[in-house]
Amino acid sequence: MNSTIKTGLALLLMSVLLVSHSNAAVRLKELVRVEGVRDNPLMGYGIVVGLAGSGDTSRSKATLHSISNALQQFGVIVSEDQIRSRNVAAVMVTATLPAFTSVGTELDISVSSMGDARSLVGGTLLMTPLKAANDKTYALAQGQVSVGGFKYDVNGNLLQKNHPTVGRIPGGAVVEKSTTTSLEKDGKIVLVLHRPDFTTADRVSRVLESEFPGLSAEPLHAGKIEMTLTENQNPIRVISKIEGLLVEPDRVAVVVINERTGTVVSGGDVKLQNITISHDNLKVIVSTDFLVSQPSFVRQTGAGVASVVVPDTELDVKESIAQAVDLPSGASIADLISALRKIKTSTRDVIVILQAIKTAGALNAELVIQ
Repeated sequence: MNSTIKTGLALLLMSVLLVSHSNAAVRLKELVRVEGVRDNPLMGYGIVVGLAGSGDTSRSKATLHSISNALQQFGVIVSEDQIRSRNVAAVMVTATLPAFTSVGTELDISVSSMGDARSLVGGTLLMTPLKAANDKTYALAQGQVSVGGFKYDVNGNLLQKNHPTVGRIPGGAVVEKSTTTSLEKDGKIVLVLHRPDFTTADRVSRVLESEFPGLSAEPLHAGKIEMTLTENQNPIRVISKIEGLLVEPDRVAVVVINERTGTVVSGGDVKLQNITISHDNLKVIVSTDFLVSQPSFVRQTGAGVASVVVPDTELDVKESIAQAVDLPSGASIADLISALRKIKTSTRDVIVILQAIKTAGALNAELVIQ
């Protein structure tokens, strides 16, 4: 083999390795976040008006009290005993306040019934303050409730689509107080991994130090990396550059099983030890016929003897021949399932077999059962 062919093969091998590495690498933007940058939940209590008789009944005392208080703000004094309207419903309003939100930003909100209202279709949410965990108001919500369903009940006939007591108002809240977050503290930026892992944290710190010469990136533990900035470095520009860096995260071998739906999800790197599987099917059939026993002298003489129902039960057991599957060491979950499919094994049986393989110590992965 001449030198030209050797050089070509070497370049081809290097290109394959680079492509496989780039496919496995992930942007740091998907792996980490800056400590302190997070969303904040907001919540408020309000009332929805304009319902066509599908609101709360008089049993919902909180709704009656809310209507009375709302009318008092406009100089209308009405006691709770005088309120008979079913066009109003008490609701809880929730929203999410992103980081770095300015005054005037619109937020999408969710509206959920608290009382015994049948539907929120056609309702309008009155102005509702939305507060955070610190009991401070950050937004005001108001608008037409959009419900992707309905419910009609007439003379015992019920027609319902989706969930009519929960609705949304796109852009229904306006931010009244901006949120500020400090990106750095004492000249340091802390990156938080979405999935803490010691190997991934070490890889991230090495990539950061190679990309920023002279910068210290120290893993504090499996979930945090602390970066020390110099005096001339802008935190915004540093973070922007960090988000585009590529790092190959370390993945833990996991097999997820959902017994309710019969779903099995596994990563391609999950391997099995050398193992032989034998699975048998046992089918039990129980059939019962009910026979009526009536003596002939009863039909002839009309004597006061009642007929008797006698059950006739047959029990049959069918046991099929066990079929074996032999897998070599290093086989993947995909190989196992493919082999089990060839012998017509159901999804439920696959789940049982995977649990048995884990118990036998031949499955080198974490088994998560939902």
